[in-house]
Amino acid sequence: MKQKLSGLFKSKYPKLQPLWFGLFTDILGFYIIIPLLPSIKETFNTDDIMMGLLVSINAIISLFSAPIWGKLSDKFGRKYTLFTAESGTCLAFFILAFSNSLELLFISRIIDGMFGGNFPITKAIISDRVPPKDRGTQMTNFGVVHTLSGLIGPGLGGILAFIPIFGPNYPVALPGLCAAFLSLFTMVITLFYLEESWSKTTRLKIEEEIKFKKHRKKKNKNDILYVLTQYAFHTISFMLYVGPLALFAGTIIGLDQIGVIIILEISGLSRAIVRFSLFKPTMKKLGEKKMTKLGLFFLVLSFIFVGIFGLFYPKAWIFIILMVIISYGVSCSRGLLISKATKTVSPDKMGIINGGTTTLDSIAQTLGPTLGTFLYLINPLYYGFTMAIFASGALIMDFKNIVPLMEKKNDTNKN
Repeated sequence: MKQKLSGLFKSKYPKLQPLWFGLFTDILGFYIIIPLLPSIKETFNTDDIMMGLLVSINAIISLFSAPIWGKLSDKFGRKYTLFTAESGTCLAFFILAFSNSLELLFISRIIDGMFGGNFPITKAIISDRVPPKDRGTQMTNFGVVHTLSGLIGPGLGGILAFIPIFGPNYPVALPGLCAAFLSLFTMVITLFYLEESWSKTTRLKIEEEIKFKKHRKKKNKNDILYVLTQYAFHTISFMLYVGPLALFAGTIIGLDQIGVIIILEISGLSRAIVRFSLFKPTMKKLGEKKMTKLGLFFLVLSFIFVGIFGLFYPKAWIFIILMVIISYGVSCSRGLLISKATKTVSPDKMGIINGGTTTLDSIAQTLGPTLGTFLYLINPLYYGFTMAIFASGALIMDFKNIVPLMEKKNDTNKN
């Protein structure tokens, strides 16, 4: 598995390969749990609202924890801060495995959210290792890792759930243990194979080098707020689409359980295929700025058509075509917008800015499933046009030219 995954991410940045595999196993541990939600609901005699809260509580806690982990990695370095966060995730999965009550399940999810530093620290390491010209491509690999984990995890979790090693009162026992050991394996990879990208020597050197004029600092703060606002528009529109995707396919399109699974698999496969076939040619032809605009434009149009066809002609084959187009739009824009945010700060603030984008993702993950479901149940047009409005905000904001901070630094030095 490790050899196959590392082969997917072969590049001129081999030091990132342990990072990708660690991220893959971490996300896989989460996806293993997803197919067990109906069993958990039945075992503990609860309802859909409580199951929704169980899924979203992790993202809610991450709203507050992600920026803290990013800031800690700026201050103390990336490697051991990441290792500590992964240790908490491992503990959370062990608690999950031995949970025989709904309360313990919530505790495990809350602990996992408290130690949710994997994403901001991983983004910070990429920002440390990869120069701005290649950073967008590497950030796009986050979507690929999510796709691969989403394809493997649910099936693995479903198979493991058929082996009740501790009895029926422990519905997540074997999947939870599997997730815990995967997380433990991630910790080993981080400890022995991941090199520190933000050493104390580097931190001190950067602190000495970064000296800006007062008006430059003020302008830079405005740029940071601007790009984070743009990313917020984008990630909310995206999570409104992703969050209720399975429910939308079942309720609006009328697919049964097998049909919904097929739709989800097609969605994941299309994102992977687009990333490995169309991403590089588009980047080479257009460059990052035009490519981002193209991707956001496709998202705006696709979301509008999701609403129109959802109301007037809800056919699976049309939705599949729209999913492929959306996958292309996301591939062309999401990673590049994250990269754009990292270019507005100095190297000693990479953890903070990536903590900010992760917090925005958590907000969107909390908002998306609930708001999206509410909107399409009222009227699919409301759903599609709401997504399109948020995506349009990101597209319009992309026409403002944001000069990377290091270019500003050079301008300041010339003055």
